[in-house]
Formats: sequence, C-alpha cells, structure tokens
Amino acid sequence: MNKYHFAFDKTKKIFRYKKNFLKKYKNYSPKMCDVIIVLGGDGFMLKTLKKYQKYKKAFYGINMGTFGFLLNKFKTFNIDKNIFNSKKIYIAPLEMKGITKTKRKFKGIAINDISFLRQSRQTAALKIILGKKVLIQKLICDGVIISTPAGSTAYNLSVSGPILPLYSKKIAITPISPFRPRRWKGKIVTSSSLIKIINLDIKKRSVSVVADNLEVRNIKNVNIKINNLTRFKLLYDKNNSLIKKIKLEKLRKDEK
Repeated sequence: MNKYHFAFDKTKKIFRYKKNFLKKYKNYSPKMCDVIIVLGGDGFMLKTLKKYQKYKKAFYGINMGTFGFLLNKFKTFNIDKNIFNSKKIYIAPLEMKGITKTKRKFKGIAINDISFLRQSRQTAALKIILGKKVLIQKLICDGVIISTPAGSTAYNLSVSGPILPLYSKKIAITPISPFRPRRWKGKIVTSSSLIKIINLDIKKRSVSVVADNLEVRNIKNVNIKINNLTRFKLLYDKNNSLIKKIKLEKLRKDEK
C-alpha cells in the first residue's frame, strides 16, 4: 500500500474534497510518503513540484482548476487503483542564472517555460546568444519565451510557437510580437544548448524574466539551459498521458 502526502490548493471547491481524502487516507509527510498527490490547477502543480523537488518523489496531480494539462481528471476518492495503473513521465526543467541591473545575482528553474517580458511602454531590445554564436544581434519585441516540450502547448503556443514532442530533446525560442526583425519566428534548438539573453538597454527598456511562477525584474542578462540533474516524475492515468495531451494539441493546431 502506497503512502501519500496530499497537497491541496486553497479554494472552496478543494476544501470539500480535502475532507473526503483525509478521511480515507493518512496524510504522511513529504519525506515519508511514496507519492505526492496534488489537488489544484496547473499553476499550483508547478508550485508544488518545485516546493517538494528535494524529496525526489512521484507526483500525481488531480485537476481542480481550468485546463489541467499537468494533471489527471478527478474520478474517485479511491486513488490506489489509479496510482497502481499509472504511467511515469520524467521531465527535466530549464535552469536560469542571471544578474539584474543592480548586479544582484539570481537563479531558478522552470518546468514549462522562461519568459522575458518588457516592463514599460517601450519594447524590449534583446540580444540572443546560442552557445558561442549570436542567434539574434538585436531583437525589438515585447519579449521572448524559452520553452520545454512540456510547456510548448502553454504560453509558447499562444504566441504561435511550435509544439514539441515530449521526448524530442528540443527547446523552443519564440518571440512575442517581434517588431525587428519582423519576420523572425523563432528557432528550435537542441536540449543541450546554452541560451543567453542580454538586455541591450537596461536604462530605458526594462525587462523582467519569469520562470513559471517566479518573477525577477530589471534583468541585465540571463543564461538558460536544461538541468538534467533535476528530473520530476509525474504519474498519469493510462488514457490521459502528457504525451497524448501534447499530440492532441498538435492535431488541433494542424487542423486550424
């Protein structure tokens, strides 16, 4: 019998479910459990994954939000069978290390994407370096999204970025409203790539960076790469795998 730790988002709907789950199952500590059960939406799932990553446990999400791309549909309060029949998916996150215009160093990880966004009425002026080569000398835009395959159907897709198969070993670099060069649509690069984003005008064109739910403002430059030493184990119902969800989004996009 598995030992579970339950992580509940704080909504009225989830509060009602919380009582039923805790009547049926003992809520073990994250350190002592076998599986962490997450009830909430995608945002809460991302937050919980990062919060408990140090315990290296499996995560089974139950959707209580809107779309629930990273979660499973709620079926029953008896989750033992669901866990037993679930499929494992491993995800390596993006890692960012950067510095602000006040020379403050920062770092963070993102399971979905890292986005650079202009902070003012003026567009951002960004330089993008891929490894040792300059990819874009000067990109005038509202921002840029660096996306993993798991996150490629989220914010990245909404700005017409490519959908990446889960195990494609690729990263998508997608501009947000590019003004110059206007026709640049972005680039798909290998997961071993080191990407550097430089703010070319930190005085007049302030830029923030957001790694999932972590925001840092007034950035000077940021280095981004896949962190293969940190891997998240997600559990999905057989007919609800992340691979299948990504394929369905790809079909919807192709049909348009």
